[in-house]
Amino acid sequence: MHSVLLFAAAWVACLAKPNEYYSYSPALGSGGGTPFVTSGEGSITGVKVWEQPGNHITGFQLRYGTRWDRAVGRVVHAPLRLDLFEGETITQVSGKYRSANYIYQLIFVTSRGRSLITGVPFETSFNFYPEHAEAELRLLSGRFDSNGIRSLGAHWGVFEEATGYGNNTT
Repeated sequence: MHSVLLFAAAWVACLAKPNEYYSYSPALGSGGGTPFVTSGEGSITGVKVWEQPGNHITGFQLRYGTRWDRAVGRVVHAPLRLDLFEGETITQVSGKYRSANYIYQLIFVTSRGRSLITGVPFETSFNFYPEHAEAELRLLSGRFDSNGIRSLGAHWGVFEEATGYGNNTT
């Protein structure tokens, strides 16, 4: 029941313009672990990813506007980081995963063609992107345990430009 409530809250948070601009890239990976949903106001303006060197993704964190959301998963070593330029958005999330195990690679691609590549290219590939060219990544959901990220899904939406840094919902 808790997972259903988290997903419902994430879905409502993504709705900005008419529903036809919302899309969801279904979660892949293991069903085990603690559910999570990222959240914040405005567009995503930064990403941090922690990895177990030569192994799986242990955690990540998204920045919305000027505020970092809570870290998801396990924080180890120094993170790999991508800071977005004003008006730049995340338009694709790709990587590799093992269905009974962890997310092994995460790649975030921006509207300016820049990318953050983390982890190792191990196992099955995935590629998340919005159904509408105008949409951007709004949040990530899935599951994690004490060792890392076990499952991942992406939520996409459209937002109008706000005054100042980042975007706001309409």
